Amino acid sequence: MTLLDRTTRQSRPLTGPEHTVTEPATGDALGTVTLATAEDVEAAAEAARAAQTAWAKAPHFVRAGVLRKAGDLFTAHAELREWLVREAGSIPGKADFELHVAAQECYEAAALASRPPGQVLPTEEPRLSYTRRVPVGVVGVIAPFNAPLILSIRSVAPALALGNAVVLKPDPRTAVCGGLALAAVFAEAGLPEDLLHVLPGGADVGQALVADPHIPVISFTGSTGAGRAVGEAAGRHLKRAHLELGGNSALIVLEDADLDAVISTAAWGSFFHQGQICMTAGRHLVHASLYDEYVDRLAAKADSLAVGDPHREQVHLGPLIDRGQLRKVHGLVEASTASGAKLAAGGSHDRLFYRPTVLADTNDLTPAYTEEVFGPVAPVRSFATTDEAVALATASPYGLSLGIVTGDPARGLDLADRIPTGIAHINDQTVNDEAVAPFGGIAASGTGSRFGGDANLEAFTDLRWITVRSDVARYPF
Repeated sequence: MTLLDRTTRQSRPLTGPEHTVTEPATGDALGTVTLATAEDVEAAAEAARAAQTAWAKAPHFVRAGVLRKAGDLFTAHAELREWLVREAGSIPGKADFELHVAAQECYEAAALASRPPGQVLPTEEPRLSYTRRVPVGVVGVIAPFNAPLILSIRSVAPALALGNAVVLKPDPRTAVCGGLALAAVFAEAGLPEDLLHVLPGGADVGQALVADPHIPVISFTGSTGAGRAVGEAAGRHLKRAHLELGGNSALIVLEDADLDAVISTAAWGSFFHQGQICMTAGRHLVHASLYDEYVDRLAAKADSLAVGDPHREQVHLGPLIDRGQLRKVHGLVEASTASGAKLAAGGSHDRLFYRPTVLADTNDLTPAYTEEVFGPVAPVRSFATTDEAVALATASPYGLSLGIVTGDPARGLDLADRIPTGIAHINDQTVNDEAVAPFGGIAASGTGSRFGGDANLEAFTDLRWITVRSDVARYPF
């Protein structure tokens, strides 16, 4: 039996309805999975809590060994690539990138297992005083459809490595490559039973996850609207909620930028994975001296890109995930042209295949400029001065990623310092990810960096203060 066969088998029977796993490019059924219910969350959380104690006590090299083996398996099981292409609508290159990052996340997490767990503190008393990081217990992970493997594993791997159990709720649209595939990999890697539960389901399952008393920490990746609801619910239950939310990131092109180089960068930033990336360049801010040529060249690039079935054709863009997403994207494009934006390229679709779209002459009244589109749409706006570029870039409730293209990198760094975001890239576009790097946004984009190195320690452990005296302390009464 191959790993592909095992991905549709769940370790614990779930009690929800059967769900058809659909290929968005064709509408064909790829298989069926059973969805979870709120009652399944309670059972999984109890089992995870019971199993976690022994796992936390396991030697660090045991936990590290499981994570390293899992990383090797993400590389070895090439059939996962097909799931990412067919279930998530990824082009093969994007699927390869997800597998690479998944392996790296596991390797980096393995190193966390042997990190020094605390530090010795100075003290005024005759005692040993020190801190110790301890696992939180059970981590609830809620992951979206767009980069399903990466956005699950980046929480699952470090949480497990640090001695926690995990209850993972993937999006039902990517239940296999965002959830069940992880369970199969970790089972083959030797993870003890009941430490990872995969519960594909809807909002009711997510609500039950946040409310469950056995789950003290929630790691959520998704839209800002859903993230607000998760954060509010977690606050009522006095839980930590790490929120990685939406974005409408700016790509700033200064007057000294090399247009021959920047157009490829700009197109990738807006059109990669059909724009279904939280870091997508949602606002192209271009110096007035380059604006007209930039629009023309970006539109020509958009028109040259192939859109189609990534499993059966060699294409640059695959399908949007479903018809609901199509309606949202196309509705924003139509509303934008109705408000005065110029359609320079795209704006049309065949089934779920949306053409890469360039909107010129955008402003504060252009819906696709002010809102997160989550589709292959590049709104372009001009600016005259650096101060105006800063004002435009910061005039957004989001604060996830930023790209600045300039012939003077030092100038780019100075400009980035004036624009509040969680991530900034000089002479690159906004979509970047590495397992070793912290990742997260501010304001409407989330609650700050929570991935990579120390950020994972903060997210998935509690810090305990401990003192030890040779004799019992004595007090005045």
